[in-house]
Amino acid sequence: MASEKVTEAPEEGYERGLGSRQVQMIAIGGAVGVGLFLGAGANIAKAGPSLILMYALAGVIIFFIMRALGELLLYRPVSGSFAEYSREFLGPFFGYFTGWTYWLMWVVTGMAELTAAAIYVNYWFPHIPQWVTALVFLVVLFVANLISVKLFGEIEFWFSMVKVTALIGMIVIGLGVLTFGFSAAGDTAHVANLWQFDGFFPKGVGSSLMTLQGVMFAYLAVELVGVTAGESEDPEKTLPKAINTLPWRIALFYVGALTVILCVVKWTEFAAGVSPFVKAFAVIGIPAGAGIVNFVVLTAALSSCNSGMYSTGRMLRTLADNGEAPRAFAKLSSTKTPALGITVSMLFMGIGVVLNYVVPEKAFGYVTSVATAAGIWTWLMILVSHVLYRRAVDAGRLPASSFPAPGGAVCSYIAIAFLLFVTGLIAYDADSRVCLYVMAVWAAALGIGWLVLKTRNPQVTQRREPELERVG
Repeated sequence: MASEKVTEAPEEGYERGLGSRQVQMIAIGGAVGVGLFLGAGANIAKAGPSLILMYALAGVIIFFIMRALGELLLYRPVSGSFAEYSREFLGPFFGYFTGWTYWLMWVVTGMAELTAAAIYVNYWFPHIPQWVTALVFLVVLFVANLISVKLFGEIEFWFSMVKVTALIGMIVIGLGVLTFGFSAAGDTAHVANLWQFDGFFPKGVGSSLMTLQGVMFAYLAVELVGVTAGESEDPEKTLPKAINTLPWRIALFYVGALTVILCVVKWTEFAAGVSPFVKAFAVIGIPAGAGIVNFVVLTAALSSCNSGMYSTGRMLRTLADNGEAPRAFAKLSSTKTPALGITVSMLFMGIGVVLNYVVPEKAFGYVTSVATAAGIWTWLMILVSHVLYRRAVDAGRLPASSFPAPGGAVCSYIAIAFLLFVTGLIAYDADSRVCLYVMAVWAAALGIGWLVLKTRNPQVTQRREPELERVG
């Protein structure tokens, strides 16, 4: 039996300013992004209606990952989250590697989302230079993140509200079309559209499985709720609630929305580069449908960039606290935000504004593809840390968490196997393989950095006992 004694740890210094309402919406916002609103079109063209099954399958794996993270968060809630758990259970190098890799993921995602947001605004205001719009968004979100964590949470709450309202509206309208037959799509909308055109797997099971890499990309950022642990008002209550509601969010927003869309519009009418939501609104004949979806996708891009600024600042502070980044990043501002970390991350994201002119579009896409590989690495570290934590609990070396994952470590093993399978699919696909090359270069750079760190400060590479904080 694990010991129940937990020593008090000093507070990390953050303001616990994220309430239940905001944590819930951050969790929802993380699970609904540009990957769904835009990326699903290309995947429907590849897999047809079977894409619904791929989203459901990936959703189950994401739930396993989040329950594993939830157990770790309630064992020791820290803002460094998975980087801290990697450090504790796998060793200092893995904490260092995971922290910097997660930082990179959000920086390149921020670059891409800023560019995307500027393009969406161009839809309404084509005369405004793209770089001006990107710069304005960058500065506004930067200032908001510097002011307080409460303001970040409030902005994220309303961004997520727009996305959720749009999805629910799409589902309700689609069900209305299917049930009552109104609109221009009424004559052709039918549940049979899911299997009438060459079956549920029109391109074969293999082609459907190849979409899993794109599907997993759509779920990136769902783990962001873990980074909020150090700033949640009541992590004992808010984090389990946010994680346990994940299945219905995935069922409704991904599986539900796609099912309705593919019943209303035949899968053969979708193509890469066209949002399935824009297409569905157009077929139904909703006035200004394209404009509505454009606004929703704009909020999704800004939401992602906002989250990126939040998480990169916190991750740099965690790295600095462990001697793996300059000590200056460890300082908090008067408003209890890691201001320097946010500022440096913002400057790197700002490179994306410049890259719009310097780097061809395809090359810029290669850079952002590293986000997928970095996300898979992060999820793997969560799962492996969870497996090792459960072993320590079973051996009586660590206290049990108040939020144990169902099935113990078994579900984590299943999720690890699934993520390795998806990595294999990425390696097999010539177009997406480039992200593995980028990750190899990044790993080599971090390896050299670790050797330099080891030479200058050998203490950094030594394991330290974690400080446990009583929760609740």
